[in-house]
Amino acid sequence: MTTQATSKQFSIQDFVAELRKFPQSAFDRTDQIINFLEKTQIAPDTLTQYLTWDRQHYTRNLVDKTSLYELVAICWEVGQASSVHNHRDQNCWMAVPIGKLLVQNYRVVSQSLEEGTCQLEPAETVEMNPTQPCAVNPLEPVHRVFNPREFNQKAVSLHVYSRPFDTCVVYSPDQGTCGEIKLHYTTEYGKRVNT
Repeated sequence: MTTQATSKQFSIQDFVAELRKFPQSAFDRTDQIINFLEKTQIAPDTLTQYLTWDRQHYTRNLVDKTSLYELVAICWEVGQASSVHNHRDQNCWMAVPIGKLLVQNYRVVSQSLEEGTCQLEPAETVEMNPTQPCAVNPLEPVHRVFNPREFNQKAVSLHVYSRPFDTCVVYSPDQGTCGEIKLHYTTEYGKRVNT
């Protein structure tokens, strides 16, 4: 039996309602939430109010936030990519209800935030699409997400982050540098954030 045959389409509102039922312990490990994402597809037309596009940069759109998690819809134009980054020791799960994306994972060989230096090695690359979500490996959480030009379509990813956070470390593997940045939302609950 394939995942597609067993998955059920949810509106984003029903998806949020189900996510809110998970106990705290589900966000401390990766297995329960990834199992939920594998069995659940979001009906793309229910996301419309949360989708904002920008030709210059992907957008981060807050859908839901509790003390246990935040749910962010990220909109990717063709060719857009995130920086290489971590998630502040929080778990992260990603689903792609629209289009498909690649996740390039990295191993941290060394890192000194005080000195702003790092050494990374590329690890595996995985594809995410409507039937294939993924969980970030808590032991090797550094990665980047990108929408390759050859995919030739916009994409939307839904990110569930355990315990909301507003900073992360970004890395430049080529230059061997790293540093902390502040994270911002483009929209919150369907309304544009004033910057």
